[in-house]
Amino acid sequence: MMKRPLAFVTAIAASTLMASAQAADPVVVSSKIDTEGSVLGQMILQSLTDAGIEVEDRMQLGGTSIVREALINGEIDIYPEYTGNGAFFHDMADSDVWHDAEAAFATVKDKDAAQGLVWLSPASANNTYAISVRGELARDNDLTTLEDMAAFINEGGDYKLAASTDFVESAFALPAFQEAYGFTLDDEQMLVLSGGNTAATMRAAAQQTSGVNSAMTYGTDGGLQALDLVVMEDTKGVQPVYQPAPVVRQDVLDAYPRIAEVLAPVFASLDLETLQRLNGDVAVNGLDPAKVAADYLATLED
Repeated sequence: MMKRPLAFVTAIAASTLMASAQAADPVVVSSKIDTEGSVLGQMILQSLTDAGIEVEDRMQLGGTSIVREALINGEIDIYPEYTGNGAFFHDMADSDVWHDAEAAFATVKDKDAAQGLVWLSPASANNTYAISVRGELARDNDLTTLEDMAAFINEGGDYKLAASTDFVESAFALPAFQEAYGFTLDDEQMLVLSGGNTAATMRAAAQQTSGVNSAMTYGTDGGLQALDLVVMEDTKGVQPVYQPAPVVRQDVLDAYPRIAEVLAPVFASLDLETLQRLNGDVAVNGLDPAKVAADYLATLED
């Protein structure tokens, strides 16, 4: 048998040791700074830990642009992101693909693959712009979709929406809903809050401020269940789909291929109502995101 040169053998050994060291590096798990990002990030962190994968905690690193850049630059390895943000990552805001859940996921997965990033299986929950109504109004009038709500308004039902100026004036928000579902709100049917966020609009609906019984919200807002507000389903897909999913660097997934199978059932379990409840435990009940995630993961094991 032909002998290898010592230098060659040494190089191979060094390469093997380097690869082993890289494979043994902890997986750096991060999240955005918001409530939902923290809960989802903790689910990733704890699920990987329970699977015997060493992790490093970099939770609540910052906003979207900061966390995204950290992932691309290799400063972090995995974090939860939203499919609809692919529209901005890849300058495709005018594309219709973001209004369809499967197309949005497939598109951002394909585009990000070129940057060495892998999108794992998403949750079914959709954290996009929504219109929600008071629970008693929904139950008394069988309102579950925006079509139901539009019919209620057009038939002269008592309706008043709390919303931010941006939501009322931006073409992609309230005007898009009105055009798609065929209803119109006059000034008397709106309470416009300058700079208002969803916490303010939900509070106005819950307290019936100035007769408000509906609010601009996001689909998975933590206060929805606590305030008994019901999201009207956007059956026509007016708004882009924002499903949360883990995004991991390809080289990290190559080193730890079990990551995908560990996280798939966790995210598959997260429907709209479940994520609303978990967010509410943090935002309304004041619980630690780590505890909320741990308690929920324990229920999946039962």
